[in-house]
Amino acid sequence: MPKAKLLLVEDDPALAELLEYRFTNEGYGVRTTSDGDEALLMASEDVPDLVILDWMIEGTSGIEVCRRLRREKETAHVPIIMLTAREAEDDRVRGLDTGADDYMVKPFSPRELLARVAAVMRRIRPALAGETIQAGDIVLDPVAHKVSRRGETLQLGPTEYRLLKFFMESPGRVFSRGQLLDGVWGTGSDIELRTVDVHIRRLRKAIDVPGADDPIRTVRSAGYALETN
Repeated sequence: MPKAKLLLVEDDPALAELLEYRFTNEGYGVRTTSDGDEALLMASEDVPDLVILDWMIEGTSGIEVCRRLRREKETAHVPIIMLTAREAEDDRVRGLDTGADDYMVKPFSPRELLARVAAVMRRIRPALAGETIQAGDIVLDPVAHKVSRRGETLQLGPTEYRLLKFFMESPGRVFSRGQLLDGVWGTGSDIELRTVDVHIRRLRKAIDVPGADDPIRTVRSAGYALETN
């Protein structure tokens, strides 16, 4: 089973050492830094599976690191859990609005952080458990980067693959064009909304097999969903 790769950005040496020890013991591969600029460099060189990010760090602030990670296509989908001593509701909202997936206020229980990280990894990175993703009769293997339907291997372009994977991680959920744009192409992308429709058409064609229904549902004035029935 491949290790989940964590990037821990924390400027408290004692806390960083404790968290690195705990996560390493749980089987994670952990890289640490206390500097925001170095964190961005490390994330670009080897994209992590999850980032644990302190708000108050050296160099570029944690909130700006979060913003930049969300802006880049390669790291736009990487889950981010922010750690901070800031308790004000406005600060929590700001962190989440910037792109953080979760938020923990210091002091916190390392055990709780471990549980939250594990929950996130189970939910959105099933490949780390060596698992395939299945939605209806479509099976996606994130490790082998292969997709099949009713036993037939499908040929998808890179964008259609990412689009399908995004749908399959939340089957049945309706996504607006804007949400698909942010989720597949990355926040801050220059791609126009109508480009989403083009790739939806390509995806429909790529996953079409004889005798099977079109699983992608168009929801008028709302967006698209992947149905599993």
